[in-house]
Amino acid sequence: MGYRRILLCSLIATLLTGTAFALDGEKYLNDASVQLADARAKALKAFPGKIVSEELEKESGGSGLRYSFVISQNDAKHEVGIDAKTGAVLENSVEGENPD
Repeated sequence: MGYRRILLCSLIATLLTGTAFALDGEKYLNDASVQLADARAKALKAFPGKIVSEELEKESGGSGLRYSFVISQNDAKHEVGIDAKTGAVLENSVEGENPD
């Protein structure tokens, strides 16, 4: 049931944001307390624009599981990291020349 809810939220978020790409790190979705749609909304609140990539990854900092979004606004690209267990904004910085 939980996986279906995640997929439904992802579909709704895709329809609302116009973002149509696969989430890298989908295998970690069951470990996330924060739904993908909620993480997207929080990331866009931190840096408004268009999400051009998204990833759910295990990384140091916060709970160790985070959503990473690259958001484009005009000519700027930011990486916004959202903790997948608490919803806290972990990063909001200019995307570098060599994104990870």
